[in-house]
Amino acid sequence: MMPNSNNDLTQTLPAFFPVVVLMQRQPSVISQWSDYQWQAVGVMSIADGIMQSNEPQVVHRGGDVMQVLYSGFQIRLHVDECESYYFNLVSPEPHCYVIARVNEENVPVPFLVSMSFDEAHAYIETDEEVYAIDIPPELYRWTEAFVLQHYTPEKRKKRKRDDWKTNEDKGRRE
Repeated sequence: MMPNSNNDLTQTLPAFFPVVVLMQRQPSVISQWSDYQWQAVGVMSIADGIMQSNEPQVVHRGGDVMQVLYSGFQIRLHVDECESYYFNLVSPEPHCYVIARVNEENVPVPFLVSMSFDEAHAYIETDEEVYAIDIPPELYRWTEAFVLQHYTPEKRKKRKRDDWKTNEDKGRRE
């Protein structure tokens, strides 16, 4: 059950959010060495009435475009990642991130969906495929409720500069 107002934030939030990922294959326009390019085009909640399967399901095929649905994902939020969720939610374009590994047929297969930019960036550094997807409204509200419940941004403090003249004088005397 999702909180509907600030008064409902004291309710316990679900531990995870079940989603499916929609990947799309289309003719490559960015590489002459590859016939097709893949991209994640959507993340949808299970509540949207989507049937789950252990195997990828082709849900659309038209011309050179094919869409494949991957199910079985559960987004979990962690208190120690709240700052990353917060900055994601307040950014001009908040995203959820689909992380995929390329299989032997050169097809990216999603294995993780995350709300954390920091986690997605860590996977980018390990050469995994990472796709930034618009957040479905219900997933945004769930993440927002989690952040409101577990995180308070720290007020930024202006650093005080050291006076290099007095520090230099101290070094000479010692």
